[in-house]
Amino acid sequence: MSHQTVIVLDFGGQYNQLIARRVRECGVYCEVKPYTTPLAELQKMEPIGFIFTGGPNSVYLETSPQVDPAIFTLGVPVLGICYGCQLLAHHLGGRVTDAQDDSAREYGKTETFYDASCPLFKGLPESGISWMSHGDYMEKVPEGFTLAARSQACPNVAIADERRGFYGVQFHPEVNHTDHGVAMIRNFLYEVCHASGDWTMGDYKRTAVAAIREKVGAGRVLLALSGGVDSSVCAALLAEAVGEQLTCVFVDHGLMRKNEGDEVQAAFQSWAMHFVRVDAEARFLEKLAGVTEPERKRKIIGEEFIRVFEEEAKKIGAVDFLAQGTIYPDVIESGAGSAAVIKSHHNVGGLPDYVDFKEIIEPLRLLFKDEVRQLGRELGLPEYLVSRQPFPGPGLAIRVIGELTKEKLDTLRDADAVYREEIASAGLDREIGQYFAVLTNTRSVGVMGDGRTYDYTLALRAVNTSDFMTADWARIPYDVLDRVSTRIVNEVPGINRIVYDITSKPPATIEWE
Repeated sequence: MSHQTVIVLDFGGQYNQLIARRVRECGVYCEVKPYTTPLAELQKMEPIGFIFTGGPNSVYLETSPQVDPAIFTLGVPVLGICYGCQLLAHHLGGRVTDAQDDSAREYGKTETFYDASCPLFKGLPESGISWMSHGDYMEKVPEGFTLAARSQACPNVAIADERRGFYGVQFHPEVNHTDHGVAMIRNFLYEVCHASGDWTMGDYKRTAVAAIREKVGAGRVLLALSGGVDSSVCAALLAEAVGEQLTCVFVDHGLMRKNEGDEVQAAFQSWAMHFVRVDAEARFLEKLAGVTEPERKRKIIGEEFIRVFEEEAKKIGAVDFLAQGTIYPDVIESGAGSAAVIKSHHNVGGLPDYVDFKEIIEPLRLLFKDEVRQLGRELGLPEYLVSRQPFPGPGLAIRVIGELTKEKLDTLRDADAVYREEIASAGLDREIGQYFAVLTNTRSVGVMGDGRTYDYTLALRAVNTSDFMTADWARIPYDVLDRVSTRIVNEVPGINRIVYDITSKPPATIEWE
């Protein structure tokens, strides 16, 4: 079954993947494509609508990203956001210039007044706060467009050509700072594009199972099972699709959280699948010895994972496919489309050039984290597994800053276990999106008893997020942080100082490396 599709054309803005997440929240499937994608390729996807994203450039410069003008002749609705709005104006006869008058530049929260008769703002209040971020100005609005929203500084905050289904907004409806922003996106999808809302995880499960069966046929599949949410859901999906043709290999690389290896084995060895646990701690630590640069860590771990799987596949017999629990944020952060490489995920950018399998299959590759969790529920996975804290593929290797040693890993394991225990005791484990400890490479002077110490600083990280593309640091109560700090310093040798990370994403990433 094919889904109705909206294409998000990426012009390099910081919120581009968040737009895609908002569209899917509204029950409509979408994909992010770079603006350089040939129009013929986009047409093959039979989109019901396009969304042009924001971006850091000025549309009137020769070097700025542009769009094939023929896109406006397809009869497909378009929503332009920020740079995308100015792109609409620029190509359809308007004029965009540098807002030399500072009063025409708008950044941050701005009171905005909407024309409720415009389909984009149907059912919304007449005014609200919108999130602005533009230094250019639409000096001339294209012929056929009406003004649909304004602010004190700008009379053309939103423009609309209802006849052709073209709409542009100079603010960002996809961010939480914009009042009723998701409702605006929903209006574009349902009032303008006439979407049917056919994107559900139940439907995705059925189509994914059918697609896996068709691809695999009588072949055998080897899955990298970490025990995290992504690989667990991937395992359940593959098990439903191919059953006994699936072998799950859990590589215990010595980079797991405290007692996690035993917990993973206990959770999965009784499933109706082949389960293999490989003790590879010494092997991974030898490969990582002396390595301090995080990208090298990720790539080394990624390649070593593949080599272990190849070896296990030879022991098992002929294996045709390697399966991975790669999800959409992994792909995006590893440099999909026009996005910069934020970090190479070990199961995306860390893959070696040569892999000794017929093909790699990634059935979760187009799903966001919350969609993966919902798919897990559709597959009947227990809630404790579906709601498990995210854990990166490279494990604690990217939560120990600098060179890795077994001593450092054990120190971090113990400290992280105390942190997680206290968060759970305070009843915050279901409220916080992700929380973990990081062993920094910074040592400082401390005093314990009557003696001087010179030990490591431990950083605590906790964030709240709906999609893991953006995140806000969690406001953990001081008394909880106090208990965590006191216990770690007293119970875990080698740590004499605790700091709490209060940086959101962006500008930071959720992980430190």
